[in-house]
Order: sequence, then C-alpha cells, then structure tokens
Amino acid sequence: MSGTVTTPAGRVAALARAELTLFGRSKGAIVTAVLVPLLLPLSVRSIVQDMDLEGSGLSIGLVLLPGAIGFSLLFAVYSVLVGVFVGRREELVLKRLRTGEPRDREILAGAALPAVVTGLAQSLILAVGCSVLLDLPAPKAPQLAVVGVVLGLMICAALAAVTAAFTRTVESAQVSSMPLVVLSMGGSGVTVPLELMSHRVTPVLELLPLSPVITLVRGGWSGELSLYEAVGPVMTALAWTAIGVLAVRRWFRWEPRR
Repeated sequence: MSGTVTTPAGRVAALARAELTLFGRSKGAIVTAVLVPLLLPLSVRSIVQDMDLEGSGLSIGLVLLPGAIGFSLLFAVYSVLVGVFVGRREELVLKRLRTGEPRDREILAGAALPAVVTGLAQSLILAVGCSVLLDLPAPKAPQLAVVGVVLGLMICAALAAVTAAFTRTVESAQVSSMPLVVLSMGGSGVTVPLELMSHRVTPVLELLPLSPVITLVRGGWSGELSLYEAVGPVMTALAWTAIGVLAVRRWFRWEPRR
C-alpha cells in the first residue's frame, strides 16, 4: 500500500495557498494589508517636511522610507496576522489541522506566509517608489536594510501570534493589536526619527520591537551605521524574535477561548 509522501516545505506551501484563498475573500484584510501601509506615509509627509532635519543629517527620504516600511510591517503583517490567527482559531481550523500531519510550527508558518510575503513585496515597492519620488540614492549598505526587513517580518509574525493568544474574537483583534502599533509609531522612529528625540528617552525607545528594524533600514540607506554599530540593533531584534517564539510556545491557544 503506497501513500503520499509530504515534506515540511510542501505542507507549509499547501497551508499558505489555502490561507491566501481565504485572505483574498476578506475585503477588510486586503484594505488593511495593501492600501493602508501605502497611503499612511503620504499622510505624514507634510509633518516630516516641517521637521528640523538639517542638524541630524537626515533627509525627507531617509525619514519616510524606513517609516513606510514600518507601516507595512505593522499593518500588512502584524495587524493582519493577529486577525488571521484569531479567526482560524475561533473557526476551529487550527484545531482540525493539528489532528493531521502538519506540525504546530508548520501550521503557524503556513498561516503567516501570505502576510509575510505581502509585507516583503510592499517593502520592495516602497523602496523603489521612495527612491524615485524622493530622489533617494541607492542604499550604501543594502545588506543592513535587508537584514532589518527580514528581522522585522520575523518579529511581527511572532508578536502577532502572541497577541492572538490573548485576543478573544476577530472583532477585538483590532483593539488588541493597537498598543504595539501606537507604541511603534510613536517611539520606534516610524513617524519621528529617534535622532530627533531627547537623549534621555532614546536608550529606552531603542529597545522597542521595531526600533532596531527602523535603525537598520535607515542606516542601510544612509551608510552611517557601521557593521560594529549594527550589532546592537541586530541583537535586540533577535532577542524580541526569541521572546516572541518562547511566548507562542507557552501561551498560544489552539482552541476557541471560552
């Protein structure tokens, strides 16, 4: 008797295709993932133009591009995935999948893959768009920008699963995801660069989940972040990823909350 042999990659791909189909049926998720991250940077451009950037060595492009990528990570990846994880849990999809062949990490990876790919694609589009529209030169240290985006995708996916563990319904997912979104927008350099903030609070703000991501992306473009100086942000981002993974293993719920 012969059976079909599957691989972890094949199972993740199959789950991702199914999730992509469900994603395409949700107009709200499409708006949140596709339109919001692209429109928000335009809305803050006037604010950035009024900032005193001369003394910090920044330009409008060096503020808007990392901020735009931060918006994409927060809305296209983090916020969307909180709703995805909660929705699939409450619909008993996750519970049924656990009775089959896929392992827990494969189920989560398959559910997260469409949003992660969307965030990655948006980051590339934003990089090209900002370079053209804002006369932003090519990144001087592209490897740092790539590392920053990849780490940002990992952090947002992990923290989305953690947030979903404490979220009761799909409707409340919009509320439960707001603390990290607001904190990141205000304190991680997404809207206001850390270079313009008080030196008293900067060391604390640099420890926020998205702060190292914005630092790496901006430093990759400006070239003012050396490899030695990049070690701190990379380690902070890896620490948040590890914390997220450990928290998911400890608290993630596979069955509906009662």
